[in-house]
Amino acid sequence: MSSQKTIASLSLDLDNRWSYLKTHGDPGWQSLPSYLDVTVPRVLEFLAARDLRITFFVVGRDAAEKKNHASIKAIAGAGHEIGNHSFSHDPWLNLYDQEKVEAEIAAAEEQIASLTGQRPVGFRGPGYSFSETTLRVLERRGYLYDASTFPTFFGPLARFYYFLNSNLTRKDLKQRRLLFGSAANGFRPLKPYRWTNIGGLLEIPVTTMPLFRAPIHFSYVLYLSTFSVHLALAYFRTAMALCRMTGVSPSLLLHPLDFLGEDDNVGLEFFPAMRLPSARKMDLVSKVLELCSAQLHFVPLKEHAQNVAKGLQTAEVTLYSHRTLPGK
Repeated sequence: MSSQKTIASLSLDLDNRWSYLKTHGDPGWQSLPSYLDVTVPRVLEFLAARDLRITFFVVGRDAAEKKNHASIKAIAGAGHEIGNHSFSHDPWLNLYDQEKVEAEIAAAEEQIASLTGQRPVGFRGPGYSFSETTLRVLERRGYLYDASTFPTFFGPLARFYYFLNSNLTRKDLKQRRLLFGSAANGFRPLKPYRWTNIGGLLEIPVTTMPLFRAPIHFSYVLYLSTFSVHLALAYFRTAMALCRMTGVSPSLLLHPLDFLGEDDNVGLEFFPAMRLPSARKMDLVSKVLELCSAQLHFVPLKEHAQNVAKGLQTAEVTLYSHRTLPGK
């Protein structure tokens, strides 16, 4: 690695087909339809070709299903970090009490550790859900970091788009009211920080565009590409320039649907850019990563967190109060 490069992290939320259907309120999710046998080999081949090790946030229920065992074992076998993405993938995890949160995190830990031999040290809440209760449980269970915050003003707009054609009841919508976060999340820090008064658990936010706080993870860039590839790449290039200007070491986010297209017949048309062919999507993801290659050295989130922790006596880690946490 060149000494000129900045440490950055790359992660993938391994949300399965059933979890998208569940969140969207569509029927059939209870049978746990899966596309992991298709998308995981595709992602692993893509990463291996670029010599990238990243973090996969795995859902405990998927780790518990025999049909997914080969796929998830292959992730660990390729040297990637396995993070905890809860057991049931309920984006309303922030509404749960301590007992239920503990059960969600512990059950996922057990399934992941049993299958892969890795006990997770990092957590990301489904749908970026987090609460003081969740953070306290993670701290008590010895987690190194949380990566659930999504510092953007665009959460309500993303939520509106996601549920535009759903059949959710008013009760369901209320339950999902903080999916992707509130607009107030746009004021949260972009740089890693400690949750004060919660034992100092380290937070690694999902990076959004500095100053504007617009989402920049790959699903959004792919959506922009449906209007113009040049626009999408210019948007991401601007975000990376602003990260350099403001001293933000990016933590970038992938999803399985960034590698699946209309030719894979998985449905889920409500998700951005699902009408694009998979080859076109993967080509754009590759181009986006190439834009970073000269300045950034991508590592799993665990390594990113460890690197941040070494600099605790510097101003790079911001102490941040928990008083504005949801779900207290």
